[in-house]
Amino acid sequence: MATPLEKAHKAPDSMKARILKAARRMFGDYGYHGTTTRMIAREVGIDISTLYYHWGEKGDLYESVILDINNALREKLAEVEKVVHGLPLAKRLDIAIDMMAEYLFECPEISNLVLFQYFRKTRKVPSLDFHVPDFISDIACSMGLCKTGNDVPIRDSMKVLAMMNSIHNFISGENFFREMLNLKRAEYIRLVKETLEFILIPAFTPLESSKKQTHNLRR
Repeated sequence: MATPLEKAHKAPDSMKARILKAARRMFGDYGYHGTTTRMIAREVGIDISTLYYHWGEKGDLYESVILDINNALREKLAEVEKVVHGLPLAKRLDIAIDMMAEYLFECPEISNLVLFQYFRKTRKVPSLDFHVPDFISDIACSMGLCKTGNDVPIRDSMKVLAMMNSIHNFISGENFFREMLNLKRAEYIRLVKETLEFILIPAFTPLESSKKQTHNLRR
């Protein structure tokens, strides 16, 4: 029997899908504890009983949102891996940063929910959580830091976490940073990518970056 989440994806214009979309946005904006089912129902333009009929209690809907985001992130990482596989590490990072930043800017609730979930004292602990260890392993393998996802050294896991959190912070903090820097959205997105590449590529490819700098000095 299909789950409510599977039904929502099979019928993207259905009431289930509309509620899911609104819930992703509302939970992303206000977190689990700052969002009520009445807020979500009001956003969709339905009564609360309709929301309960399609998704059950608030915790059920939240866990479906987390599972939906987990699945979407896994699919996106697989897509990125197909594009960057076999390329030099610096090129892999360049492409991956561009693709992931574009994706997360289109779905900012993902970064918001990640940060809500792991950096708030009043966190919701569902039976389904963000699969961060799995994502770390996938990224580490894609970057060539380990051969399999079962042997990621702690130091390399920390490096991947630093990379992931730097991206999420730029996405989640967009409104604050854009106002502070007086930037339009397109320019902000361009500069975020440029800054991430400036910081992360040399950090993960020190030998390649050193050779490139030496080559440039000799020219």
